[in-house]
Amino acid sequence: MTRILVAGLATIDFLFHVEAMPQRAQKYRATDALMTGGGGAANAAVAIARLGGAASLVAGIGEDRVGDMILADLGAEGVDTALVWRRAAGRSAFSSVLIDARGERRIVNFRGSGEDALPDPDCAPPVDAVLTDTRFPALTRAALRLAKARGVPGIVDGEHPVDLADVAEASHIAFSAQGLMGLTESSDLPRALEAVAAQIGSWLCVTDGAGGVLSRSDGAVPVPPVEAVDTLGAGDVWHGAFALRLAEGADERTAMIFANAAASLKCTRSGGRVSYPVRAEAEAFQARGEPLAKMR
Repeated sequence: MTRILVAGLATIDFLFHVEAMPQRAQKYRATDALMTGGGGAANAAVAIARLGGAASLVAGIGEDRVGDMILADLGAEGVDTALVWRRAAGRSAFSSVLIDARGERRIVNFRGSGEDALPDPDCAPPVDAVLTDTRFPALTRAALRLAKARGVPGIVDGEHPVDLADVAEASHIAFSAQGLMGLTESSDLPRALEAVAAQIGSWLCVTDGAGGVLSRSDGAVPVPPVEAVDTLGAGDVWHGAFALRLAEGADERTAMIFANAAASLKCTRSGGRVSYPVRAEAEAFQARGEPLAKMR
């Protein structure tokens, strides 16, 4: 089974569905609510496991109730948590997430404490690729060094903020639009990609939600049109699916098409991680959207 080492943030998310985003400092009533596991790296690890890969997570959490919930949720999803480090003096990360009637979300995240106690990924089992977010720079650098030393893809989820010094050893960087614009201070995504390419030798792309994905090597890769009900975690599903297909030997365009399908399918469902697709669902959805995905 293809194994991915995923490094970064693991949280618990408290989701509140609202008709519209609050604009005033007053009380609001949620139409629905849910508590679920979250965090970019942990979400990607769950997506990988659901899509038929094996995921080993490197993360730091506290010796607290939130940490207990994080581990229980990841274990239930089949993610290997042997490299999830618990520090007695640290606090686990958690988030409050508002989701409006259009499926858009706003997140307030407490990233926890005890970053200095994050584990060293060097003791990880053999892996076919490494995927890391940018939440903890020292861990990001260590994960990419490991990928380079082992000769496997080292993929970065380029969410804001991104420091190019931390991702210099990445083989692939998949920016969010916010991450790329924050780095380059430009809203012109093609030009922003070129500006980054002048500074780093990694393969580059940028994801832009319903606007699709733009890569320097493969151009624009549209996403299948869907009626989104919940976009929370869609980017993490995209990165997990992309990393898995690369690790399985697919080329970047093939990996992007599959990732687009998996992330778009997730957007049609609400309910946190329970809405993440399994492999057969993603492949069937991709097959239905294949003519669109082949457009340039």
